[in-house]
Amino acid sequence: MYQAIVFLPLVGALIAGFGGRAIGAKASEYVTTLFLIVAALLSWVAFFSIAMGDGETVRVPVMRWIDSGSLSVDWLLRIDALTAVMLVVVNTVSCLVHVYSIGYMHHDPHRPRFFAYLSFFTFAMLMLVTSDNLLQMFFGWEGVGVASYLLIGFWYKKPSANAAAMKAFIVNRVGDFGFLLGIFGVFVLFGSASFDVIFAAAADYLPAEGADAGGTILTLFGMHLDRADALTGVCLLLFMGAMGKSAQFLLHTWLPDAMEGPTPVSALIHAATMVTAGVFLVARMSPIFELSPDALSVVIWIGAITAFFAATVGLVQNDIKRVIAYSTCSQLGYMFVALGVGAYGGAIFHLFTHAFFKALLFLGAGSVIHAVSDEQDMRRMGGLRKKVPLTYWMMIIGTIALTGVGIPGTLIGTAGFFSKDIIIESVYAAHSSPSGIAFGLLVIAAMFTSFYSWRLIFMTFHGKPRASADVMHHAHESPMVMLVPLFILAVGALFSGVVFKEFFFGHGYAEFWKGALFTSTGNTILDDFHHVPLWVKWSPFVAMLLGLITAWFFYIRSPETPKRLAEDHQLLYRFLLNKWYFDEVYDFIFVRPAKWLGTFLWKQGDGRVIDGFGPDGIAARVQDVTGRVVRMQTGYLYHYAFVMLIGIAALVTWMMLGSAF
Repeated sequence: MYQAIVFLPLVGALIAGFGGRAIGAKASEYVTTLFLIVAALLSWVAFFSIAMGDGETVRVPVMRWIDSGSLSVDWLLRIDALTAVMLVVVNTVSCLVHVYSIGYMHHDPHRPRFFAYLSFFTFAMLMLVTSDNLLQMFFGWEGVGVASYLLIGFWYKKPSANAAAMKAFIVNRVGDFGFLLGIFGVFVLFGSASFDVIFAAAADYLPAEGADAGGTILTLFGMHLDRADALTGVCLLLFMGAMGKSAQFLLHTWLPDAMEGPTPVSALIHAATMVTAGVFLVARMSPIFELSPDALSVVIWIGAITAFFAATVGLVQNDIKRVIAYSTCSQLGYMFVALGVGAYGGAIFHLFTHAFFKALLFLGAGSVIHAVSDEQDMRRMGGLRKKVPLTYWMMIIGTIALTGVGIPGTLIGTAGFFSKDIIIESVYAAHSSPSGIAFGLLVIAAMFTSFYSWRLIFMTFHGKPRASADVMHHAHESPMVMLVPLFILAVGALFSGVVFKEFFFGHGYAEFWKGALFTSTGNTILDDFHHVPLWVKWSPFVAMLLGLITAWFFYIRSPETPKRLAEDHQLLYRFLLNKWYFDEVYDFIFVRPAKWLGTFLWKQGDGRVIDGFGPDGIAARVQDVTGRVVRMQTGYLYHYAFVMLIGIAALVTWMMLGSAF
């Protein structure tokens, strides 16, 4: 069963990729989608048997992979509770995206290639989450990087899509460099890349309190580190990889531009699967992170800043997909803050619920774009509620789940209400130094999230139509092949929170995870977050309500107010609209110097020095000499006679001089 879950998407990708022309577009769609449906159903079976049932961790051998000196790596599929959760997330969303894409990509002439890329991405993500060692994880890690490059740049004739694909690939290479160094560091410290060996050794890795920490065990960037510092350095390198893949602050710039790909790509890669790989990495490596409070503090700071930063940028964006993209970036920040305070179950719970409502929002946005002739600017929408009523209500469900609509202290609430509130309350209950500031930033981010989410709804579906009469006349509801995935995701967005909250981060915590999340603080956080003050429990609700009321006033009651505020505060408005000018700063610091250096090495180094003194220089000298020789060939008889006389005279002179000596 587990082999089928992982390898069915690969089989579908190979069939559609190499046989797409032979079997046709429709057959490619149906084959890949059917395989994903089977994989998704089997994933739910694995979830209920491993996580919800009494099943133990399963290891399925695939092949012998690397055996070199002390490094021995087998290719195994590791299926525990954490993996089971990720299998459900990856395959369920991927399955629904495949079905949705049958309708959304109906007119695209390259559908076999598109579905092959989708299935290949799913396979790479499955290899990542089922890995039993760090090298196997890195294989899947790089696989989703390649797949994302192919999917973001799917419309390769579109320059902006090519640029976005390259940007995503290059920025992720920065994080992957740190991840790779982190893998090397783990091997140096623990002598293995296998999770079981690493986790067993981590328990006794640090010396007892008051004992000698020992001498230098690792030299990193010229720093001589003892055991504790070496562990912190390795954790920060691993987290650097997570920052790149999960688009955290400073390495976030690729995520909004990735919206240049088809909308189903946004739902699959940048809402529910690839961007959560960093969260999965930190959760999987929690036994190591738990031993480094300094590394966990960095995780909290980066997560909190990301949640706040992305929420501020989302306030003023006008592209419907970019608003949702920045929301994704912000929600990932919530997950990392939860990881940083040791609430690993809460982080994975939010990852789980977020997959449903964020995929719902992206696919709903795709349905809107499909209805208005591929328009993505919300300023050219409005009044679509009656044109696309089913899409409207699906977007409403996604919005109330994202903003966390619910009543604290009760079982009434959407999926996002339960998972987000668990994180905010856990952060307040944590005892780490940055948790107080992180709590404040998360609550403010919750208010901003509510504002820009309802702003999207009001600008898109309410008010007077701002599109042309022709566009409004042809606006229509999406076909059922696109709407059915929305209905299924809406069920998850509404009910996955109340159904699973006690298992992920409640009274059934230990029985559910069965040791898949290693943490010494999880039980403390679990106990403390139930006893936070009442105002803490109500703070996310109040923040959500303030954002909703403000958005209603700005875009329904008084539409002229946002324009007036933007004019009165142009500096702040431009600052947020230009995403804190990170792209411009990076262009100045990194891109332009890199281009200048490349041009210099090309023109001066390669052109003038290497080519000038190498092949081009030699060729030029040969041409010069032969050119001079050629000029001697005039074709006149008396010229040749003169040369012959000169030659005879030189020969006679040489012979006379030779005989004289």
